[in-house]
Amino acid sequence: MPGITREEVAHLARLARLELKPEELDHFAGQLDDIIGAVARVSEVADQDVPPTSHPLPLTNVMRSDEVRPSLTPEQALSGAPAQEQQRFKVPQILGEE
Repeated sequence: MPGITREEVAHLARLARLELKPEELDHFAGQLDDIIGAVARVSEVADQDVPPTSHPLPLTNVMRSDEVRPSLTPEQALSGAPAQEQQRFKVPQILGEE
């Protein structure tokens, strides 16, 4: 596979509306070539027998059941608040809404 040219990098930069210096074009061409090579190596390893996955390990739902447990009373939770109203933290209004 031919390498990425600096003209291709310049074209991609124009599409992405990035302004690159001439020395950056050569630098990024080499980096993009390395990335494409790494992806190609991974593609060679993947076989028909290997199903596509989103995570290397099987994931399960780890949420606990929702059950009532002892916690702070409203008075305890609000005891350190600088301002409170109707058993709630009172904060400054920021959106101008009621």
